[in-house]
Amino acid sequence: CRLGHAFMGEYYQRHVPSEDVACPCGKHLQTRDHILLDCERYDEHRHHFAAMRQDLNGTHVLLSTRKGISALAKFIQSSGAFTKTGEPPPLDR
Repeated sequence: CRLGHAFMGEYYQRHVPSEDVACPCGKHLQTRDHILLDCERYDEHRHHFAAMRQDLNGTHVLLSTRKGISALAKFIQSSGAFTKTGEPPPLDR
């Protein structure tokens, strides 16, 4: 995610043109910023960024500070964002 190499339309557009670049939410191009800041699919997981909301100007803080990277890791783990399916991992039973 930090380097832009992830399962998302923005990456596919440059490196895997045979893949769909649209977001499942309907946005024409699925970008990293869209996933982190706007996509309704991940609204319930953005609470990981709550402590940083005042500092959050775009995604710079998330991608470049220790606090941001920690919050980003928690967001990705709980949401499944940037994975091939874009879905949260199955719960252990």
